[in-house]
Amino acid sequence: MTPRFEIRHAHLFCGLGGGAAGFNQARPDIGTAAAEFRCIGGIDVDAAAIRDFDRIAGVPGTVLDLFDRDQYRAFHGCEPPADWREAGTPEIHAAFGHERPHVVFLSAPCKGFSGLMSESKSRTDKYQALNRLTLRGVMLTLEAYKDDPVEVYLFENVPRIAQRGRHLLDQITQLLQAYGYAVAETTHDCGELGGLAQSRKRFLLVARHREKVPPFLYEPDTRPLQSVGTVLGRMPLAGDVDRAGPMHRVPALQWKTWVRLAFVEAGRDWRSLNRLQVEDGVLRDYLIVPDYHRGYLGVNGWDDACGTVAGNSLPSNGAYSVADPRAAADALQYQQYGVLAMDDTAGAVIGVKSPGQGTFSVADPRSASGFEGKGKYRITSYHEAAGTVIARSDTGQGAFAVADPRPANQRVQGDAYLTNGHYGVVGWNAASGAVSAAAGHDNGRWSVADPRLPDARTQLVAVIRSLDGTWHRPFTTLELAALQSLVDPEAQLELDGLSDQAWRERIGNAVPPAAARAIAGEIGRTLLLAWTGQTFALGSTPIWVRNVAVAMTLPGEVRP
Repeated sequence: MTPRFEIRHAHLFCGLGGGAAGFNQARPDIGTAAAEFRCIGGIDVDAAAIRDFDRIAGVPGTVLDLFDRDQYRAFHGCEPPADWREAGTPEIHAAFGHERPHVVFLSAPCKGFSGLMSESKSRTDKYQALNRLTLRGVMLTLEAYKDDPVEVYLFENVPRIAQRGRHLLDQITQLLQAYGYAVAETTHDCGELGGLAQSRKRFLLVARHREKVPPFLYEPDTRPLQSVGTVLGRMPLAGDVDRAGPMHRVPALQWKTWVRLAFVEAGRDWRSLNRLQVEDGVLRDYLIVPDYHRGYLGVNGWDDACGTVAGNSLPSNGAYSVADPRAAADALQYQQYGVLAMDDTAGAVIGVKSPGQGTFSVADPRSASGFEGKGKYRITSYHEAAGTVIARSDTGQGAFAVADPRPANQRVQGDAYLTNGHYGVVGWNAASGAVSAAAGHDNGRWSVADPRLPDARTQLVAVIRSLDGTWHRPFTTLELAALQSLVDPEAQLELDGLSDQAWRERIGNAVPPAAARAIAGEIGRTLLLAWTGQTFALGSTPIWVRNVAVAMTLPGEVRP
């Protein structure tokens, strides 16, 4: 009979449970031995995330604040409430059902380490307190199980932690080594580990107990990244909430944002807009028109045959207009929306005339000089003096905006706006970037060049056919979850609450289950080797911490 083993795993800063779900899916085996993973609990301060964890991980999670009192004061700027207590080892035991885990997975808050935050802000007391949760989480679990140590620790975060959090990582490494662990720091692409349609570079710290786990721990196999189209192509068209649920609704954007997205080339970002020719605030080479069907506002040529005359033959429902060559060029009564030159003579002024009924507008050359400083939304030249600053000095009250020539030509390498892919559009056959908690159409490449243009009658927020013939639109929240492997493209996902913003933050914070499954498979294989008395197995991938593995084969107490 094949020996069956159970590997218990627990999660600190567990979020909605992506990492836990991936570990649950792993089925490692070595020789005749096989194992299954079982989650024994997760801890997070976010109650909504824990409600998601209950469903996704399949076990109850625990809402628990892991700050110490000093960290709480520094982060929140106030004293904690009267019923607040610092978490200790008893709370850790309770959260994990009073069972000892074989693997502890930590995915601590990464805002203070992220490149999306400025260096100066990351050094404030608030975010330094948040950063120290990484060290406190490791310390609490080490103390909780010091009499029967956890076999493997896995610590995951953004790659920049290796620079911004260097002092904390050094302390964590020293702490783990003091408790008998060999430690390795690596950086992996979770997209390649899980075969995802996104590239998600992450920092991984792996620690294995020297006495309990003598075999080598190998890195997981990597797989090619998929294109976003391989995932999104299996899903209903964006906006089809009847089939895919409310998380598949298209985000409501301002009209100007839709226009920007339409003109961004697939695979590029906002910088491609600089290639457009703009004159007097208007695109010189393009005109945006409705893409209606059935001859909407159609005009028949003088020599063409007209279509069937229906009972309601109006310009707005078919080609029921004609290009009549007989109207004299100066026949003002035929010139709808006509604009007179200043030296022309006006037609007869009657009671029903309006701009849409003839030449009843004028090109007044005096507006530029006669209303200097009075026209609303006026832009002050960079070399002009500003008008008087008054109490209502905003763009709708006068010339309180400036044509600043500097941003366009002073962007340099390292500038966040230059390098973060703002308004970026991912090609249908390209892989997306890492799905972050703040993923939005205007702060990275979070839109897609979707070739599946919907039917004109489909109810959507906005559909603009782009220059490449596709529909440039934001990813829906469900699509971001699918890119994270949190949900199969054909399935629906229900997360706690009704806010897309909150959903996207929890999705972006999640560890992709497919990547976690690959990592868990290698950890499980190593544990099976240790539990079955084997100390060596030839692997096809590099050893995690080769120098530690070699050192462990030597006699005596040798530390990396």
